[in-house]
Amino acid sequence: MVDRRNVVVAMSGGVDSSVAAALLVEAGYAVTGMMLRLWIEPGLEAHNRCCTPDAMAEARRVANRLGIPFYVVDVKNAFREIVVEGLLRGYSQGITPNPCLLCNRHIRWGILLENALNMGADCLATGHYARLRRYADGTIELYRGMDDNKDQSYVLSVLDQSQLARTMLPVGEYSKQEVRQLAHSYGLTVAERAESQDLCFLAGQDYREFLARHAPETVRPGAIVDRAGKVLGRHSGLANYTIGQRKGLGVASQLPLYVLEIRMEENELVVGEENELGHRRLIAEQVNWISGKMPASSFHACVKVRYRSPLHQAMVFPIGSDQAEVEFDAPVRGITPGQRAVFYYNNQVMGGGMISSGYD
Repeated sequence: MVDRRNVVVAMSGGVDSSVAAALLVEAGYAVTGMMLRLWIEPGLEAHNRCCTPDAMAEARRVANRLGIPFYVVDVKNAFREIVVEGLLRGYSQGITPNPCLLCNRHIRWGILLENALNMGADCLATGHYARLRRYADGTIELYRGMDDNKDQSYVLSVLDQSQLARTMLPVGEYSKQEVRQLAHSYGLTVAERAESQDLCFLAGQDYREFLARHAPETVRPGAIVDRAGKVLGRHSGLANYTIGQRKGLGVASQLPLYVLEIRMEENELVVGEENELGHRRLIAEQVNWISGKMPASSFHACVKVRYRSPLHQAMVFPIGSDQAEVEFDAPVRGITPGQRAVFYYNNQVMGGGMISSGYD
């Protein structure tokens, strides 16, 4: 760990951030717990997965157990403007965004980190499963976590060198099972706390219900067509579908059909057979190179096209300072505009950018 003594830990009331705080206290750091109060629709506050009264109480109990100060930072307005509006804007444009990336870049490593530094902290620590490697010249490299099943380096690929320089990831060297065992050994009541799988601000509701209320234009019914433009049926709203989806299309066909393309301007859902799925190439925009420098040449990499997607072998061709073309060794399904392509080399995160298109 870095030789800095004052650390703010982003706490959520979950086991990962709690153990991160405990490890730092044990290592002799001066630790402060800090929790974000995020936006939730009026009337649904008690169901917000990230900052319910119960989660806040759990985080405070952990802080008391560890003997560290604990504060809550209200970021409701910024979260609404940046993350929630970003989600709505993306679906309105016919893309499928990942709001967790916006939250990490602008809320956790934006507002929360700024608050931490303003109160005298040297670093912000989180419970993400990823690892950092630091060099004497100040360069920092980002790596996948030791637990392949829990690796969260994908969502940290938005961070730059200045943010990583102020970051600590104490649980990145552990597996989830080991983290739970550590929580028991520290006597933390969150040791077996269940993980949240949904977007925090959805409060357990289906995202389509949320979109219907806040971006009704994304759920307008329209035509389902094939590549040739033949109308096969009606869709219930483009936001209800994603590239590669098979179930729930409501189209009668002798062979299974899959979502191939979402055409927002025409309000059309393009479907086709399995052999029409997959692309050999994609273009990524707004690429963040972790080193802060664009690679001098193309390189071979393993590429994720979604947070939970497998790693795919590919060549990455940098274009200008913030674009890249990715050419896969074999066609890849699920390449979806709005999602993030992240490039790995020997478990090191080289960078990543938003997918603008996939093609052959």
